Amino acid sequence: YLRNALKNAGSDETVQHGACLGIGLCGLASHDYELYEELKTVLFTDSAVAGEGAGLAIGLTLLGAGGELRNGEIVKDLLAYAHDTKHEKIIRGCVMGIALMMYEREEQADTLIEQLTRDKDPLIRYGGMYAVAMAYAGTANNTAIRRLLHVAVSDVSDDVRRAAVTCLGFILFRTPVQVPKLVSLLAESFNPHVRYGACIAVGIACAGTAKNEAIQLLEPLLDDAVDYVRQGALLALAMVIMQESEGSNPKVATIRAKILKLITDKHVTTMTKMGAILAQGILDAGGRNMVISLQSHTGFTKMAAVVGLAVWAQHWFWYPLFNFLELSFQSTMAIGLNKDLKLPRGFEITCNAKKSAFATPKRLEEKKEEKKELVATAVLSTTAKARARQAKHDAKDKSAKPVEASGDVIMEEKEVASTTDEEKKEEGGDAMDVDTEEAVKPAAAKKAAVKEPSVFSFATPARVTLAQEAVLSLDTTQRYVPVMHPAQRLAGVIMLRDTTPGEVEDVEVVKAPAAAGAENEAEPPEPFEWEPPQ
Repeated sequence: YLRNALKNAGSDETVQHGACLGIGLCGLASHDYELYEELKTVLFTDSAVAGEGAGLAIGLTLLGAGGELRNGEIVKDLLAYAHDTKHEKIIRGCVMGIALMMYEREEQADTLIEQLTRDKDPLIRYGGMYAVAMAYAGTANNTAIRRLLHVAVSDVSDDVRRAAVTCLGFILFRTPVQVPKLVSLLAESFNPHVRYGACIAVGIACAGTAKNEAIQLLEPLLDDAVDYVRQGALLALAMVIMQESEGSNPKVATIRAKILKLITDKHVTTMTKMGAILAQGILDAGGRNMVISLQSHTGFTKMAAVVGLAVWAQHWFWYPLFNFLELSFQSTMAIGLNKDLKLPRGFEITCNAKKSAFATPKRLEEKKEEKKELVATAVLSTTAKARARQAKHDAKDKSAKPVEASGDVIMEEKEVASTTDEEKKEEGGDAMDVDTEEAVKPAAAKKAAVKEPSVFSFATPARVTLAQEAVLSLDTTQRYVPVMHPAQRLAGVIMLRDTTPGEVEDVEVVKAPAAAGAENEAEPPEPFEWEPPQ
């Protein structure tokens, strides 16, 4: 379908761009040279938008192919075309494609990295930084780190310096504690591009860890003078505190409130507001059941996650690439299945921690505005009497005034007496209110004294965060037990063994998903031109 869409797109750059990226994702690391030939045809049309998509798609298709034999010729072709074309988008697409081809090649990529980083064109040096990141992803290689740090403080191009700092996150994601220490001085740099790169590096390396060092580094940057640095800090903070609960870290509530305030504030710059909106989306990704993770639970690097974040980082130049972040998401759940791949009831896992430590944040409640109704102004009886007396004074002779005045005095005394009686009643009422409050206090104290249990159990399927996995245990006396030893892992898909196979099984009925194409697909929005507010 995508290949036909690419052939039938004609000169429509938008469709070509989307089709190329779709082909690249479908053929990820397939090393399909037939696809490469089709993508190369689009690349050499010298169309800026389509060419960038084609360059990235070539890198995705030939991911980790290296630079030997036929792949070496492809790298030379991409590099030569990057030198010849005048379109910055195409140059970026070509060099990012080359960087993706060097994925996990380590020392084999050193010669090419040296060539890219010494080029006079800053866009090609930019690609050299990502070639270092892809070749040495997760290795914590000292030579690669030294090279990136040197470029981060010495290159004349802001884009290259920003990329160099960002790429530190890819190399050090296995040791996330080291990254905030390493970039702490860079986060205080006079150059806002370097500060932005420090934010993204911390976000990539410390994603889903909720490290206090990372939060302490990023929080001051939320109030940076430059709007895109604030955007980077918001995105990185959201990545760091994904699935962290308010019970285990009180700062989470403060950060969420700050993000919500920036979204609703009308006086925030467009860049910062965009960062806040995207940060809210990252925090609640997948219904709060997903987390960014660059390695599997056994410690292996997740290829798709690393590549997804590398392409996502290019959203600085092209916003649609933000969608590549989804490749780095990992679902956090525990699902117990029997031999027929059905969900048996009664299988429970014990969590040796308080429920609040891993609870999902409260849902936002829409505030209902109360309509204020106009109320008729109350006229006091004393005011009415005063008006009546004034009318009598005006109508009668002076001789009648003393009698009326004396009558008025008597009336006022009665009124005063009545008010004092009312005040006494009110005072008595207050005293009774105080008594009832004191009577209620012991009951409230008893409620507060009830402690939250330090252990709780839950049935599957359920949400299980990465931090929660360390405190899970299992009662092996129940009917269903894992096929593998329960000490290994109690998260993800858990295959269960029935200890009493002769008894009737009680399984949950799972609704089958709708057939593909059964639902009506929404029409794409009509083309429009957007102008930012002045």
